[in-house]
Amino acid sequence: MSDLICISHLRWDFVWQRPQHLLSRLAQQHRVLFVEEPMTSLEVTEPRLEIFPGRGCSGKRQVNIVRLLQPAEEHCWIGHNDLRTQRTYERLLRDYLDAEGWNDPILWLYVSMAMPFARVIKPKLLIYDVMDELSAFKGAPSELKKYDQILLRQADIVFTGGASLYRSKSAYNPNTHLFPSGVEIEHFAQAAHVNGHCPDDLLKAPHPMLGYFGVIDERMDLPLLAHLAQAHPEWSLVMIGPVVKIDPAELPQAPNLYYLGMKDYQQLPGYLAHFDVALVPFAMNEATRYLSPTKTLEYLAAHKPVVSTPLHDIVELYGDYVKIGRTPAEFVAQVEDTLAETANQRAIRRAREEQLLAQHTWDNIAQEMGRIIRTQLARTTRVAKQPYQRVPARPA
Repeated sequence: MSDLICISHLRWDFVWQRPQHLLSRLAQQHRVLFVEEPMTSLEVTEPRLEIFPGRGCSGKRQVNIVRLLQPAEEHCWIGHNDLRTQRTYERLLRDYLDAEGWNDPILWLYVSMAMPFARVIKPKLLIYDVMDELSAFKGAPSELKKYDQILLRQADIVFTGGASLYRSKSAYNPNTHLFPSGVEIEHFAQAAHVNGHCPDDLLKAPHPMLGYFGVIDERMDLPLLAHLAQAHPEWSLVMIGPVVKIDPAELPQAPNLYYLGMKDYQQLPGYLAHFDVALVPFAMNEATRYLSPTKTLEYLAAHKPVVSTPLHDIVELYGDYVKIGRTPAEFVAQVEDTLAETANQRAIRRAREEQLLAQHTWDNIAQEMGRIIRTQLARTTRVAKQPYQRVPARPA
């Protein structure tokens, strides 16, 4: 089977999400290398690659992680295609690939700023898996939208992580496929069978407990959280996940608001088990216009009732399974209604959720993606491929 090189804007050891779910499965059929953004180092004196096995993989094959360590006097973020590092990263990566026999691989990109690597790697197949509209995120490079359009046109295959993204991207490439988020049913179903043990940092939060897990960033509806905490002081609002790209001082504070920080993927069912209502409290803004949160199905796999803001993809894909609050007052009312759910209503909801979940497992998604890749490989030849368009490096 072909080698597969993935280049991402996310760290492998960050929140476990779409790239990790898919690539850990594809690693059972491919040798997989996951290329991260450069990382500044105060210890190294010259640029070098750091290579190590990725955590969380099961099965016979491992995903190996590679990142460029860049000497620096102080830590700072460096993205792909940065003038300070891109040429060095390309050279060191090409040397490593040659030494390890990575010939004619598949190249899988999660960010269009990584396009320059294609000219060095010379893949037999170029895949773009669009999981977010990154150009709308806080701090996104101004060139990202232009690079995105170039990559969409040049990719052999485009996957999209939501219905809104599919409609936005399919006009650029006829070989675009919709694959909304999946779920590991067995993993999150553990939350329905916890033996009563409560994590120590939840002991101080009384029921009823409203919970969220995921990244806490500019997409979060912070005024909504403040409103929920104020409207019902007897409710506990538990927020699990790293705070990124916003100042923690901006987070609303209340005696019944609990920020517990990032938890390992393996720990999440143990926390989710104690949620009385699971929340998707994202703001309605440009950064969430194409958002299709993975956590929706994860909550449902634990058979937790879910209340969400009216994100387009949630309304379209899961509107029959999730309660929608379009205003802060309506959101509160939907939580109140959910907490009053009867045993009979709960049983009916769970039966409907089982039918939905069976259609959206990560195993099935990875298998179908693999089938599309094999079909494309059978009809793609190196002779027929055009050189990849050169794009300028991004200034520091």
